[in-house]
Amino acid sequence: MSAGKVMAIGHAEHPESIYNNPRLYPQMFPWLFPYGLGGLSNTNGWKRLPESLHKRQLLMYYDKRFQMDQYFPIIAFNQEQIKSSTTGGFLLADKNSFEDVTERLLSINTTTLSTLAARLAKGENVTPSNKYEEDCFQLLKDLDHIGGHVEGSLTSKKYMRNEIWSLIAYKGAPSWFITFAPADVQHPIALYYASTGQTFQPDLLPKDERIKLIATNPVAGARFFDMMVKLFIRHVLGVHSDHDGLYGETSAYYGTVEQQAPKKYGTKCWIQTLNSDKE
Repeated sequence: MSAGKVMAIGHAEHPESIYNNPRLYPQMFPWLFPYGLGGLSNTNGWKRLPESLHKRQLLMYYDKRFQMDQYFPIIAFNQEQIKSSTTGGFLLADKNSFEDVTERLLSINTTTLSTLAARLAKGENVTPSNKYEEDCFQLLKDLDHIGGHVEGSLTSKKYMRNEIWSLIAYKGAPSWFITFAPADVQHPIALYYASTGQTFQPDLLPKDERIKLIATNPVAGARFFDMMVKLFIRHVLGVHSDHDGLYGETSAYYGTVEQQAPKKYGTKCWIQTLNSDKE
């Protein structure tokens, strides 16, 4: 509401399903699907594609309309997260312990749960000291079964930390710890990915135009970042290559991605080399 004015948005009596609904995306994005065809899970093509692959193909459409749309990439990703969490819930429901989970959820002590949440938010190292607290911690583990299937969730990050600790236990402490963030607004390949031109022209665009070009096409930034990381692993670390890496023969590596600014990414790479012990 602004200055006493309200914008009313109409909707149908029943909500649309996000499962097996070829009409959903053409109805949500009529400017992207002008003929009302080509939605997810449609059977008009010669072969039915998985939804995740279909979304990737749409994002690589020749005129980049899906890449540069303000809403399509984020809505498509959010619905993937919703479906992943639902899948995790179904997998948990199939387990023999599901009855225990439901009983624990219904009988949880909300006061104890609120107290634990406040203590954890302060960064305290909390150890359960009674049955109520043990039930609360077990409830968190139950939720991890669902969140572990969702990309970008806190549980997925927790699993990544477990993988890193397992790698350290197996390979030892890392020889190198590298952080790098490719500058997409400075690189001609990233600018080519973001532009709508089909012919590459190494034009020297002003800085504000380069920033605007990258900002309006997050897919281009992601493609450029993916390319640079793969080149780093292959040529700098020497993985799947016919030469050793610049830091020696790589024994193991583990990389994570962090968002440093809106639509700007960096990576932290954990590297273990074989010749570190010899030196």
